[in-house]
Amino acid sequence: MSTLTMSPQETTDVTFAVNEDIFSGNETVATDKELTHIRNIAIIAHVDHGKTTLVDGFLKQTGVFRDNQEVVDCVMDSNDLERERGITILAKTTAVKYKDHLVNIVDTPGHADFGGEVERILGMVDSCLLVVDCGEGPMPQTRFVLRKALERGLRPIVVINKVDRPNIDPHLAVDKVFDLFVELGASAEQLDFPYLFASGVKGVAMLDPKTEGTDLMPLLDLILSHCPAPEGSTEAPLQMQISILDYSDYIGRIGVGRVYNGKVKNGEQVCLIKEDGSIVKSKITKLFTFHGLKKVEVDEVHAGEIAAIAGFTGANVGDTIASVDSPIARDRIKVDEPTMKMAFLVNDSPFAGQEGKFVTSRQLRSRLFHELETNVSMRVDETDSTDTFIVSGRGELHLGILIETMRREGYEFQVSRPEVIVKVVDGQTMEPFERMFIDVPDDYTGAVMNELGPRKAELQNMTVEGNQALLEFVVPTRGLIGFRGEFLRLTKGNGVMNHSFLEYRPWCGDIARQRNGALIAWEEGNVTAYALAQAEDRGVYFISPGVKVYSGMIVGEHNRSQDLDINVCKMKKLTNMRASSSDATVPLQAPREMNLEKCLEYIEDDELLEVTPQSVRMRKRQINRR
Repeated sequence: MSTLTMSPQETTDVTFAVNEDIFSGNETVATDKELTHIRNIAIIAHVDHGKTTLVDGFLKQTGVFRDNQEVVDCVMDSNDLERERGITILAKTTAVKYKDHLVNIVDTPGHADFGGEVERILGMVDSCLLVVDCGEGPMPQTRFVLRKALERGLRPIVVINKVDRPNIDPHLAVDKVFDLFVELGASAEQLDFPYLFASGVKGVAMLDPKTEGTDLMPLLDLILSHCPAPEGSTEAPLQMQISILDYSDYIGRIGVGRVYNGKVKNGEQVCLIKEDGSIVKSKITKLFTFHGLKKVEVDEVHAGEIAAIAGFTGANVGDTIASVDSPIARDRIKVDEPTMKMAFLVNDSPFAGQEGKFVTSRQLRSRLFHELETNVSMRVDETDSTDTFIVSGRGELHLGILIETMRREGYEFQVSRPEVIVKVVDGQTMEPFERMFIDVPDDYTGAVMNELGPRKAELQNMTVEGNQALLEFVVPTRGLIGFRGEFLRLTKGNGVMNHSFLEYRPWCGDIARQRNGALIAWEEGNVTAYALAQAEDRGVYFISPGVKVYSGMIVGEHNRSQDLDINVCKMKKLTNMRASSSDATVPLQAPREMNLEKCLEYIEDDELLEVTPQSVRMRKRQINRR
């Protein structure tokens, strides 16, 4: 390992000779002297370890923003959901200029459900920044993205972030990262990784965590010296591979990727090589590069740069854009298959059409297939029913983000309980398994293990440090459905749970039902406090007085395992004889708050979740209309 923040090395001219025989597949030639000023680097880390905040610092300190410009935190998280949840969902590209160098930076998602974005990005870059939280150390997604980077031969730069937190040992975090490199089989060159300490919030980087940093320039200097210049030549035939998809209502599908060889010009006739080997010729209608937060329209892009092009309506991730005279494809980028699916249905509840703007099957179908323009890890399949579509994704969060986005756009629909996607290999049924890490106070370890036992989880490792226990499990994906809410209840909110996809393994048997029965509304009407008080001993409510309900709607959880119909709209009989205290305020227990994620985890196979721009309601599939 090296902590040196070296000044940028003197670049040497490389004499380049074109050899027509070597341009096949992914073979590249010596780096052209025109490319030595370019650096392509990705920022990878576990969720919430500070990637996006670090990019903020780069943008602010390299003059992308005016001195008097008002800038929000996490400027790269442009999506409302990204800001609310504090996570990066979509990979985004930016570029800064520093010491006559162009540094292309790709901010990648940290959550395992969006790992498909990370895998594709690593193919665009020549090195990566591995950001690790000083207090938490390497986490599950750190292991996932680092393995991908090492397999590609990248030599990461390690940034130990959040060193300004109290009661932490930065050098212990470095040791843990080194152990992780060894565990993942890093080469001798990769083990000698340079590292720095940083505080993304303060915008500083330094060699010694005990010293006060002033800015992020030591980290930028290290990027220039450690990250190699891109290979390729501007004189070779054009080769550009699409790694990210974007979409514009004005110019259609936009492909973002790296130009590996040659030049590409705006308005030029080029060809697109598809997955099946077919070649589609078209003209580039728009050509962009990146600067700061903006796409900048340009006339020409050279090898080594990251660009965005429009003009191919059928472009997909992994497709190669090549010259018409020499169409040579690069190796395909592998996108991991979805592991979870759910049904999207047209809303047919008694309240259908009252709150949504888009409610028909045609509008629902159009929106779901529009999502495929940019979300390559998702699949949409039509069914025998024109009102039902099967949507597959990488996990509950992946599908939940789509549902939340659609409801905010004004769509009204229903979804079924998430279920895993199984495969049949050599006559044997296989299901997805996940590696899960749980960091929890030692007092709650027994309760968590008791809950995971019936879910077919296998304990792999257990480490106790002081009062905290770190548990490592391998668990089937379907065993995790509905577990997060139960986990928070068992640990009283003190536990941290992270998991990522591991592999497909043989089906491990049935998993017992984990939930009590439901309290179901008996009739349509407005909920009254009097009715809730009368049946309060039957279970826990999800609703409050004044809420409008319909027959078949789930209003709470029963104390027992079977469902129970109750009348939550019953009115108090009024008489002309009253005592002074008879109309006192009725005390009620606080209802359990059920947001979208909790509802998705809660519903069973015979239930649906009704999603509208204003409400989220759980209901039975078969309801009796009274």
